[in-house]
Amino acid sequence: MKSDVAELRRDYTRDGLLETQAPEEPLSLFATWFEQAVEIETTEANAMMLATVDGAGQPHLRTLLLKGVDDRGFVFFTNYESAKGQQLQANPQAAITFWWHDLERQVRIEGAVERISDEESDAYYHSRPLGSRLGAWASPQSEVIASRDVLENNLEQLQQQYADQAPERPPHWGGFRLKPELIEFWQGRPSRLHDRLNYRLIDGSWRRERLAP
Repeated sequence: MKSDVAELRRDYTRDGLLETQAPEEPLSLFATWFEQAVEIETTEANAMMLATVDGAGQPHLRTLLLKGVDDRGFVFFTNYESAKGQQLQANPQAAITFWWHDLERQVRIEGAVERISDEESDAYYHSRPLGSRLGAWASPQSEVIASRDVLENNLEQLQQQYADQAPERPPHWGGFRLKPELIEFWQGRPSRLHDRLNYRLIDGSWRRERLAP
């Protein structure tokens, strides 16, 4: 490595997060931060890290895209038979993290996960570009394949099969919703004295507390 990793550092000076700026519940603050990220971030503001745990207790982490959020939770889509799909169905607890570099902000979310309804998955699937819809059929996600040719051949066959009709949603593909039980907002500050406001759901109500950085 050309750089001394231990010497890489950045002082955060853009903004702060005080209790007087934060609502009593977290979802409206998330909506505000997300809209600001969409306006300012140079990369995909809805990119998030999803953490799951398999049956042996091994954690797994990967990046995917948020595709919906409301009072019920945070929605994303995947192949139910993929590694993360199987992990979520066997252990329906997960965590997601958003990192917005330009805003010097991070949001961590933890909670239980459930599959969304078939109707919701259908609606999103049919809103996607044709290539993405066919891709959901073409890729046996997380399985070992011999080469890139497997995917290309699968896609070519599907393009011929659906040349004159729209593909239906694969039964093995759809959405999950993470229902938040904890949401932490992190705002970078100078001297590593960052702001951390943590919201925990207790008996149906959100409790806000400040954490030391």
